[in-house]
Amino acid sequence: MIPAIFGLSGPELTPDERAFFREADPAGYILFGRNCVDPAQLRALTDDLRNIHGRERLLVSIDQEGGRVARLRPPGWSPYPAGQAFDRLYQVAPASAIEAARVGARAMALELSAMGINVDYHPPLDLRVPGAHDVIGDRSLGEDPVQVAALGRAILEGLAEGGVTGCIKHMPGHGRTDVDTHKAMPTVTASPAELEADLAPFKTLRHAPIGMTGHLLFTAWDAENPATLSPTIIRDVIRGSIGFDGLLLTDDIDMEALGGTIPERAARAHAAGCDIVLNCWAKMPDMAGICEVLPAMSEATAARLDRALAGTRIADALAGEHHELLAKRDALLALAA
Repeated sequence: MIPAIFGLSGPELTPDERAFFREADPAGYILFGRNCVDPAQLRALTDDLRNIHGRERLLVSIDQEGGRVARLRPPGWSPYPAGQAFDRLYQVAPASAIEAARVGARAMALELSAMGINVDYHPPLDLRVPGAHDVIGDRSLGEDPVQVAALGRAILEGLAEGGVTGCIKHMPGHGRTDVDTHKAMPTVTASPAELEADLAPFKTLRHAPIGMTGHLLFTAWDAENPATLSPTIIRDVIRGSIGFDGLLLTDDIDMEALGGTIPERAARAHAAGCDIVLNCWAKMPDMAGICEVLPAMSEATAARLDRALAGTRIADALAGEHHELLAKRDALLALAA
């Protein structure tokens, strides 16, 4: 198995993709709006992916946070609010905000599970920092590390209750970014003491089964390499100070924050200590190049992958409690209106 997660070009596999994926045997797949037309089509696509590999638990993932980061949208799927909605409620009723985050995540997971999706890149544990670029912005669960950890834990629990594994991101913290990493690499000049706040939610939730790195340069730890490509940050900060021992993924290596060819980025990220490389855009030359430079998945990574997927399940249909959970979430969020 290749330690990579690949994207798909459209709503169904092309013959070339089918042949390539069967031979390459990647760790899993990530879905985008281009892959999601309606529930019947999407479930057929994820069933097709599982049939190619014959693995009982194949990692099929998506970015479904809510708000502007939602690959599944109405009318085919339910709407979900951005993290800021739970932040607002937390200011007036913390316990209600935690419960709203949990039941909302459970509803989301039931919908994902019915679509054949078992991993969601959610929740972001990045603090909202006044004056920073809004690439995080309203996606954040708040400015306070304790609050962010509490809401993040509720989201992880809700997703797990619905049969989906969540992913904490973007380690070691994306909140201080001054530019969008899709376009350029941010440089964070905060001191180690200042960065302790950024690390705090990740430390609290360090036992999460999956985590994702961020493409940011932290001069306090490594003045030359962004976190995704930094052996120092992965070893000393993510695995060390934070204490994360789960499956560590890169953020999308197609982002312009990183330099070099896509295969070069993949090789550097893997060598730095990332378990699995995430490559989203389904460009066949890039995917083939990644397979050429990456070694077969290590036993340690395979064990982390197994643990990450152990509690997941694929539902035959959307559970009846889905609408009840959404109604409960909305009634709680209305307390902050």
